[in-house]
Amino acid sequence: MNSYSLTLGILLVASILQIWGSALAIEAVLRAKQHRRLRRTWLAVAGATMLIALHDGYALELAMRTGLYDLRQAVLIGLAALLMAFAIHGFRRWEA
Repeated sequence: MNSYSLTLGILLVASILQIWGSALAIEAVLRAKQHRRLRRTWLAVAGATMLIALHDGYALELAMRTGLYDLRQAVLIGLAALLMAFAIHGFRRWEA
């Protein structure tokens, strides 16, 4: 597997993880038994993860259309997406 294919795969997985994290945060926002401030915090987390997912999608589109890619940046954003999804999942389990 060459570095270009690896970059595309990592960016795709990172986008999926960020979308999943955003869905988990939106689910936490919609819980009825939460305090208003906690809902706002979850809404901010959901918005941030959606924006990061959008950024990942743009990086993936740039790599696919033009062939411009950076493997190091893709690995970093992939690790960040993995940690963010893990943290959101953990916070939801801890809160419930």
